[in-house]
Amino acid sequence: MSVPRDERLSGARVASHLLVMVAVAAVMGVIAAGLAIPFAGVLGVGARQVAEAMDDLPAELQTDPLPQKTKLLDADGNTIATIYDENRVNVALSQVSRIMVKSIVAIEDYRYYEHGALDLKGTLRALITNQANSGVVQGGSSITQQMVKMTLLTQADTKAERRAATDDTYARKLRELRYAIAFEQKYSKDWILERYLNIAYFGDGTYGVQSAARHYFDVNAKELNLRQSAMLAGLVKNPTGYDPTNSPDKALARRNIVLDRMAELNVISREKAAKTKETDLGLDVKAAKNGCLYSRAPFFCDYAVSWLLQNPALGDTVEERRKLLKTGGLTIKTTLDLDDQNAADNAVANHVYKQDQAVGALAMVTPGSGAVTALAQSRPMGRSEAAGQTFLNYTVPTRYGGSAGFQAGSTFKPFVLAAAVNDHIPLSTTLNPPAEMSIPQEEFANCEGEPGFVGTWDVATSTTSGTMDIYRGTQTSSNTFYAMLERETGVCDPYKIAKSLGVDLTNPRGDEHGFGAERVPTFTLGVANASPLEMAEAYATFAARGLHCDSQPVTDIADADGNELKHFLPSCDQALPQATADAVNDVLRGVQEPGGFGYDNGQTGLVVPSAAKTGTTQDGKSVWYVGYTPQLAAAAMIAGASKEGQRPIGLAGQTIGGEYIWEVSGSGFAGPMWAQAMQAVDDSLDDEDFVAPALSAIEGEPTLVPSVSGMSVSEAEAALEAAGFNAIQGGAVASGNPAGTVAYTSPSGGSYVPEGSIITVYTSTGVAPPPDKPDKPDNGGGNGGGPGGGGPGNGGPGNGGPGNGNGPGGGR
Repeated sequence: MSVPRDERLSGARVASHLLVMVAVAAVMGVIAAGLAIPFAGVLGVGARQVAEAMDDLPAELQTDPLPQKTKLLDADGNTIATIYDENRVNVALSQVSRIMVKSIVAIEDYRYYEHGALDLKGTLRALITNQANSGVVQGGSSITQQMVKMTLLTQADTKAERRAATDDTYARKLRELRYAIAFEQKYSKDWILERYLNIAYFGDGTYGVQSAARHYFDVNAKELNLRQSAMLAGLVKNPTGYDPTNSPDKALARRNIVLDRMAELNVISREKAAKTKETDLGLDVKAAKNGCLYSRAPFFCDYAVSWLLQNPALGDTVEERRKLLKTGGLTIKTTLDLDDQNAADNAVANHVYKQDQAVGALAMVTPGSGAVTALAQSRPMGRSEAAGQTFLNYTVPTRYGGSAGFQAGSTFKPFVLAAAVNDHIPLSTTLNPPAEMSIPQEEFANCEGEPGFVGTWDVATSTTSGTMDIYRGTQTSSNTFYAMLERETGVCDPYKIAKSLGVDLTNPRGDEHGFGAERVPTFTLGVANASPLEMAEAYATFAARGLHCDSQPVTDIADADGNELKHFLPSCDQALPQATADAVNDVLRGVQEPGGFGYDNGQTGLVVPSAAKTGTTQDGKSVWYVGYTPQLAAAAMIAGASKEGQRPIGLAGQTIGGEYIWEVSGSGFAGPMWAQAMQAVDDSLDDEDFVAPALSAIEGEPTLVPSVSGMSVSEAEAALEAAGFNAIQGGAVASGNPAGTVAYTSPSGGSYVPEGSIITVYTSTGVAPPPDKPDKPDNGGGNGGGPGGGGPGNGGPGNGGPGNGNGPGGGR
């Protein structure tokens, strides 16, 4: 049938088309490919000129490794998260089903195994069609050329490079063909096709045939059947337009075109094509889960990624490390224990609800290695503040999670205890702390070269007072007892011990006005902020007999080919003498035994030996329970926090975990959360006990206390220190001795106590106490109960009732 006259091309249009065809045939590298074009000279372009122009282009395109997704595994090898810029998993061509290979070749370049870099027939056919329609309506690029284009686009770092890789110009075609020729000369057809299948975009955020097979059909590329393969092959031309999750009708129509083409080429029979076209797409879409947000342990994942971004083993800069994590196809084995994580998650969720004006957080660490086995918090990861979500990680130090932390309360007292043991103060040392006391801060030694402290510290205890040894003072968490103990150790050593055990203390002096200072006399009551991970790491050091190991979330990293890239060994040092840690453990286990706040108030006992310490801060804004066995340490925290997450608020008067909170304590509030987590996993722990401390650490060497009654304070202190004791001042008491001289000591002169014990020196007011009134009960006012230190012996301070816990660290 003849073409209507008005639809025929004019002679000028035909000539124009022929000239373009000839020009493109010339510049598209046909000469460089070794083919003769008889009419190349029509444009005045000689073969040598074209060849020289081709030679001016780079001889080959360097192919960087394709971006692949990174997997994070738990300690048992289960995938807990994937991280990527492009959702891709490379596979060998042998791991792609043959029908998938045939499908992609049929629709994209059916003569692929017959031609070189350029399919001349396809290029000329596309050229004529596009010129006739005054636009690009048909592609003529070979699979090799397409792979070059995709490579240039993938490796483009700038907008200009991305634009150059996608411009629809013959200059781009020329460049692509030059690279394609180099590829064909250097690599096999199978290698090129394999890279093509791995680099191609298949829509819906999915790159490469393996990820596409998993995403759309939940199968591996090796298992793709005809129906599935035809759909995937059809997507490559326009992955966004044919995306089956958004445009299933278009995807189905495109799939059927692929089937018809395969039948036309006799790849499959027409009957099989027709039968397959009767089926639907058969999708089984699995949503891509990119990042920690979708992790089984999102805040552990977040910590692991932050930890790796700060690790120079993955690159010189943070950007280099981030790129490797998101594109390197790494396999990262972490220390996460899903049993511990489940226990921690359940415990936190049961005690603090996600929309409460409080945050519950819990961290678990393995003593002796620093392996972090669980991190859990009550506020889930996400952007919806109304739903209680946050991206702040409350479980880890600020540099890893963004949270400023919360005051740790009396959980800092063991650092003073460790300093006292290092100073050879026996555990049997007794002090007589009152319910309330005012202590001149100048009596607390600072670090050498640092200015002394000024002012007065008014401290009270909300628990017990009266004569007690270190065991009892710790078991009941007496603030005044530990204020007196810290007065002997000074502030410097406890501060240094806390830092050496992993507490991230960075602001010893505070600002220009001293605000926020950490290294102060109130240090023992936990005025410094901390995170659960820091406290778990510190207490894990006690559990490991003084061996401190940095917290570590990752053990191994393998590259995309499975080769070991990095093995992380534990980073440990002996931060405390073993004897000191043994002594601390012996004291802290009392909290977990009958009579201890944890055991009595929080039912925190375990089936294996354990130790712990409670913590309650000023106004009850945060409560803590930090405990451990020789094999596992855990720190639990509940802190009042505003919706935005950073402003501490009081816990009392709120409804938290579905219960109205009248008052709070570390043992009664954080303790049960800790107990639920630890009691869920303690059956898996070995029945291992702590090493008992040396008898000398408990009792010391019995030594006679010299009688110093009537001496000046300086003379008395010198005599006591010469005898091997540590002297502290206990204030003025009613006594008939001259005012300002020593009234008596506690323990008294003439008694035998362990060498290194603290001897409290009480000075006389110069006024003797009134005599006892008969038939009147002693209400603790201080009559006749005190030792006389060789003097009159009337008037040790009595045992007053419990105070109200002024200042941070109520302790219960």
